Amino acid sequence: MPRTLLSDFYHRLLDAPWWVDLLGVSCVFLLINFVFALAYTAAGGIAGAQPGSLADHFFFSVQTMGTIGYGVMHPTTAAAETLVTCEVITGLSLVALGSGVLFAKFSVPRARMKFAECATISPFDGVPALMFRLGNERASRVVEATVRVVLMRTERTQEGVTYYRMRDLRLERDRSPVLSRSWTVIHRIDETSPLYGASPATLDRDEAEFMLTVVGIDETSAQNLHARHTYGHERLRWGARHADMLSERTGGGLRIDMRAFNELVPTEPTSTFPYPRQCDTPPARELKPAASSD
Repeated sequence: MPRTLLSDFYHRLLDAPWWVDLLGVSCVFLLINFVFALAYTAAGGIAGAQPGSLADHFFFSVQTMGTIGYGVMHPTTAAAETLVTCEVITGLSLVALGSGVLFAKFSVPRARMKFAECATISPFDGVPALMFRLGNERASRVVEATVRVVLMRTERTQEGVTYYRMRDLRLERDRSPVLSRSWTVIHRIDETSPLYGASPATLDRDEAEFMLTVVGIDETSAQNLHARHTYGHERLRWGARHADMLSERTGGGLRIDMRAFNELVPTEPTSTFPYPRQCDTPPARELKPAASSD
């Protein structure tokens, strides 16, 4: 669709990096002061400023808009007083708008969710399962975290119409009361699954993608958080699982090793897992077995 510079301008400001917003506010501030400096130079009537000096009138405009008022330069004519009044109104509006945009950007909650580089398909309790790993990079926890997984692929209807269709994948568990570090999301590939009978070749033919969305409440700020991530079929590893990150300490208790977050472990083929083995990642580091978090 055709776009203009001002289309969704507010959302563009919120989505832009901090340096872009700060640079934009600074440029608008300087531009407005330059315009008023031209007006002051043409109208005159500023005591302490050199007649015809654009620099002196520019710095007088900056002092006026910033409500500094050193007193060295001040208006002496009605025209100059009128310009000062207009500039004060303009300055107050600029400060209000700039402060509002920066505060809105500062107050927008940003989820720091980490998603594993690859998804995996391997046996889980004797059934092939599609597994994703995600985690929270913040020290604070996410309360009532909810995850959804959608399979997006090209399908043809009985009438021969091609659709890029979304299909929800039923998860072993789609809600976690508290998400602190790691969560393995599991979808069992049984007869009811849209992935039943799929293979790397069919997923490539159908241009399959998997989209994960996570929604929850930040424990510290009590604000809603959301994150999403998309895996293409080329990021799917067959015959592998995510490496264990939990291990037992010598003196008791558990240790979580986040260095193993992206590591995969090859799995042995079974009679109930008729899928190709496709794990080209190096073996994971040795950890003393402990219960995995799902």
